[in-house]
Amino acid sequence: MSQDFTSIPDVSLAEWRDPAGDPAAFAQRVRQICHEIGFFTLVDHGIEDEFVERWFALLEAFFALPEDVKAIIDKRRSPHFRGWERVGAELTDNRVDHREQLDVSSEHPPRAADIEPKYLRLDGPNQWLSEDVLPGFHAVVDEFFDRMGALADELMEVLAVGLDLPADTFRLRFGERPLSFAKLISYPPTPPGEAGVNGHHDAGFLTILLQHGVGGLQAQNPAGDWIDVPPRRGSFVVNLGEMLQSMTGNYMVATTHRVITREQRFSSAYFHGPDLRASLAPLQLDRRFGDAVAASPRHRGAGFMARRDDLLAGAAGTIAPPPPVYGEQLWNYYVRSYPDNVRAHHPD
Repeated sequence: MSQDFTSIPDVSLAEWRDPAGDPAAFAQRVRQICHEIGFFTLVDHGIEDEFVERWFALLEAFFALPEDVKAIIDKRRSPHFRGWERVGAELTDNRVDHREQLDVSSEHPPRAADIEPKYLRLDGPNQWLSEDVLPGFHAVVDEFFDRMGALADELMEVLAVGLDLPADTFRLRFGERPLSFAKLISYPPTPPGEAGVNGHHDAGFLTILLQHGVGGLQAQNPAGDWIDVPPRRGSFVVNLGEMLQSMTGNYMVATTHRVITREQRFSSAYFHGPDLRASLAPLQLDRRFGDAVAASPRHRGAGFMARRDDLLAGAAGTIAPPPPVYGEQLWNYYVRSYPDNVRAHHPD
């Protein structure tokens, strides 16, 4: 494979699960894809079309609700950055994103409102509409988290084996209170010259994206070209986040991506994440992986999304170094993307 990729490869999880197969060879192939591209289309994942259709039916039903109903769970009410937001509420790289969305996360008991370090304030509850407004919605979101979390755990095992590590390496690093989150998204047609979501890296470990029949997702290859990632029935898109980039010493890098759509588009993204206190320190890998980073300008120079202060100072895109723990990484994302929410709930 060339790092200047022009398409996104398929990965069939049936090869990993086949008792007569060669899981080590499969894991090495996935590792190479994650090193060179950072995106793949996952097929044979075992999640039934029936669930995906039920999931998107409720997702579309939520976005069809009147705005005054959705506003009952407006994200601006949540110190934990959970809830619904109107089109244009989020910034990416200090540019407005043209999408409406609902954010939900793993629910843990909230900590003190003024706890330090500040990123521990991200633990807390989601906001939910009452059951009579959208029957079954809360239950299917919980089911979505269970299914995506189990699938992501399996993919973590594949990646660990591909890196010549014990299969449970990443799961152990995730700690006692993993915090994953999901975005349920409704994209209106993108205005000319704008983006549904602007070019960015994901903050977490890995992302599982469900597209519902309408394209618009694009990944940027090292040459700077935008490569379409088309939707396909029965498949999910998997891409890597900055946490994995840090933990592998830049051997696997988060790939910049964006969405531009010319028609109404629905999607949902599950971001697999660890305990807020989980270290992002690089794992001890075989020397050949470090040599591969040293030999590749793309990997050697890969950075992290700029912080809010960096953006205000004129920076853009990615800079180094990574934060030391996942919570700080996630906190930087919210400060960068929702500065008004931060000022409202966390004035210190």
